[in-house]
Amino acid sequence: MKLRIWKLLLAVTLITALTFQLTGCGKSEDSSNTTEETSSIPGSSGEQKENKPDVVNIGFQVIPNGEILAKAKGWYESELGVKVNFKQFDSGRDVNTAFASNSIDFGLVGSAPTSVGISRGIAYEVFWIHDVIGAAESLAVKNSSNINSIKDLAGKKIATPFASTAHYSLLNALKLEGVNPADVKILDMQPPDILAAWQRGDIDGAYVWQPTLGKLLEDGKVITDSSKLAEQGIITADFGLVSKSFAEKYPDIVVKYIKLQQKAYDLYNSNPDEAAEALGKELNIDKDEALKQTKELVWLSGKEQLSDKYFGSSSNIGDLAKTLKSTADFLVEQKSIETAPDLEEFKKAINPKFIEEALK
Repeated sequence: MKLRIWKLLLAVTLITALTFQLTGCGKSEDSSNTTEETSSIPGSSGEQKENKPDVVNIGFQVIPNGEILAKAKGWYESELGVKVNFKQFDSGRDVNTAFASNSIDFGLVGSAPTSVGISRGIAYEVFWIHDVIGAAESLAVKNSSNINSIKDLAGKKIATPFASTAHYSLLNALKLEGVNPADVKILDMQPPDILAAWQRGDIDGAYVWQPTLGKLLEDGKVITDSSKLAEQGIITADFGLVSKSFAEKYPDIVVKYIKLQQKAYDLYNSNPDEAAEALGKELNIDKDEALKQTKELVWLSGKEQLSDKYFGSSSNIGDLAKTLKSTADFLVEQKSIETAPDLEEFKKAINPKFIEEALK
């Protein structure tokens, strides 16, 4: 009897030991798999999973600048390390609507609609300047319109996307020449609609940007452009904006986004032909036309953007805030918006810290 009990106890002991070993092996195998999955995440050390969103939603416009160049080269997902969803918009007004509905994280918006967005309390901030607008935005008129100067616009039908940088420039061009905007039939149209109306002969001219502008000039001429207006103090630009909540939660993604824009800037400056070829394919135009259009914009490096003329620094915000404030005040004067906040609100919406971090 004792021998049987002893054998039974021995069998139980062996089974328990074997079960413990198998369970231990199972845990070790699971731990190994977890490490492999974590280390496979781009930018992860394998020790701690990096704080990343499942997807980054980027609202873009078809403008031949660094943002589109980076898209054409296919850099976004590899550089940001996350899935990227691109959403195309026709104007900054539409991008503002997307930000207000929380449907995008990043967006390109011109200086005028940025002033409108800040004035209306949209929770975003300026973190990058994609370009300072030059001749890429112009007032084009049909060759058959008999328009040869700004003063000739009285009684004519001129289209532009309302609340855009082009609209802002058009209103300033009229003001500088003493033409009452009420004497001009200014029509609110998006770029694709402008092109269609131009081809039908429904409008006499349009203040719009590339690449739509180039198509209008096949049967038209330029009366003035944003580079000429800039010489008279009317400066416009295209900004990179980011949702404040996204920037607070994923600051590293914003820094990587800036490094990506700097990479595009470096390529354009070191090898403009390669940049133009990529842009041409993305915009469905030839390389020479793409290069011509890029030269109508001023591209700025991160270092240039931190000058007092633009962002300034985290401790001393630059003149960009004043530019946005004066733009908003002008739009109030033109009754495009009801009110504009004080300068401090515009300073709060400008964030140089991400550029500062990217340049370290």
